[in-house]
Amino acid sequence: MLISLHVKNFAIINDVEINFKNHLNIMTGETGAGKSIIIDAINCALGAKVSADILRTGADYALIELVFESKDPAVHEIMMMHDIPIEDNLIIISRKIMQGKNIYKINGENVTRNVISSVAGLLIDIHGQYEHQSLLNKANHLEIVDRFAKDEIGTLKQELESCYKSYIKLKHEYDNAGMDNEKRLREISFLEYEINEIKSAALVPGEDEELAVLYKKYANAQAISEGLKAVYGLTGYNMNEAGDLVGRAVRQLAKIAEYDEKLGDLLSQLTDVEELLNDFNRDLSAYMADMDNFEEELTETTKRLDLINHLKQKYGATIEQIKNYCEECEMKLQKYKDYDEYMENLKKSLIEEERKLNELSSKLSDIRKRKAKELTSKIKEALIDLNFLDVKFDMVFEKSNTYSANGYDDAEFIISTNPGEEMRSLSKIASGGELSRIMLGIKSVLADRDEIETLIFDEIDTGISGRTAQKVSEKLSEIANHHQIICITHLAQIAAMADTHFVIEKKTDGKTTETIIRELNDDEIVDELARILGGAVITDRVIENAREMKELATSSKKYKQ
Repeated sequence: MLISLHVKNFAIINDVEINFKNHLNIMTGETGAGKSIIIDAINCALGAKVSADILRTGADYALIELVFESKDPAVHEIMMMHDIPIEDNLIIISRKIMQGKNIYKINGENVTRNVISSVAGLLIDIHGQYEHQSLLNKANHLEIVDRFAKDEIGTLKQELESCYKSYIKLKHEYDNAGMDNEKRLREISFLEYEINEIKSAALVPGEDEELAVLYKKYANAQAISEGLKAVYGLTGYNMNEAGDLVGRAVRQLAKIAEYDEKLGDLLSQLTDVEELLNDFNRDLSAYMADMDNFEEELTETTKRLDLINHLKQKYGATIEQIKNYCEECEMKLQKYKDYDEYMENLKKSLIEEERKLNELSSKLSDIRKRKAKELTSKIKEALIDLNFLDVKFDMVFEKSNTYSANGYDDAEFIISTNPGEEMRSLSKIASGGELSRIMLGIKSVLADRDEIETLIFDEIDTGISGRTAQKVSEKLSEIANHHQIICITHLAQIAAMADTHFVIEKKTDGKTTETIIRELNDDEIVDELARILGGAVITDRVIENAREMKELATSSKKYKQ
């Protein structure tokens, strides 16, 4: 459940906090007061794109924060999966918008927009002003059926998608494998040349790095030799060099060590120094001798590096990649040498993968057809509740000539809203207002099976009035039995059904304009209903009508507040 919404510096909102309640939350207000900005802010917090000018004039940042409470195990599981702590079943989602930068957080942890979307998808379902237009695209109809049948479908769609990817890969390989004998022989010759070039190099993993170290050494061999000679001159055994001086010091200390036992320890230490210096000079001399033939070593190292770099330019950025490329070439060569067998095996694999794909598609299709009958029956009942008095609603299935990751079903909803009228696709019959009610009917059916606690409807009442509006309000109240509903409306019949009623107002001091939101008490609710009913002139009779409408709506509810 969405407990609260805090919006700051967003469009014409300065600083607003709304504490939502359970059941049916209604928001009303004058046209242009900023009702849809509230939904925009919620969408924004959940990762929707926003324009650069969304920041309130003069503000450095905008902040939207949503506080949810949920005991749903699926929500807790996905939070744990992303290492996000959760206490007291609270999920706090926030987005801070700055010029060129956005910061998303869940429970104080920085997260990506994708993580926000994955968590929010289990917490809230937003039906925007124009979402019902999605019903005109029949590609969305199967998704509705799949959502209704999700418990039976389980992991079947994931298996189908994986199988489809394998099938497409095999089909692509098979379609591009065909070649005449002349082309095949050319390919064999070319592959043999590349394999021979790589194998003759006898590459060893890591040798390029070792050769680079050697190249650096031999390329700077002269500077190294001169430096080492200077070092040897300082540590050697000629007059006043380190080796000579330390040797004389050892001999001098040895003469006097017999006079004091403590001097024996010092003599031992100095003797160790002399031995270390002797070892150092011996190793230094040997290293200098190895550098005598550096020109030959440099030539060999350079040739080997040039060969490796040449192969890297042709076959891969590393020795491992070159060797992998060689293995791929050997596999291709074997295919081309045993071409008929290769094509036969490929064809068998493709047929087998298509068999699996058809089997999974058929299994999914059977579930869809069975569940579609149940779904359309329930939607029809919901549509009758929504004042479609003589409605027929069904779903037709056809088998596509091609497969997709979604199977082979080509299906769509069909409807007849008048007696004797032929059932046709939604796009050819339903008006905007009818589409809106159909979507509400679908939402109400899915809500019975949906774990999502919060549903938002932004002007679900578009294109309806009178008795139909009353029916819509009753349907929203029915859904609110098991879900928290947040609904923006401009119709009194729907507003009267509210368990909690908020008014959205625009205020200005002549210099700045801002949107504010406040919860109404009982008397204010009647006044707001009267405003919606009466327009410019609100008479006592309009107020009395509004009070009666609210009382009737309250008495008609099927749940306890």
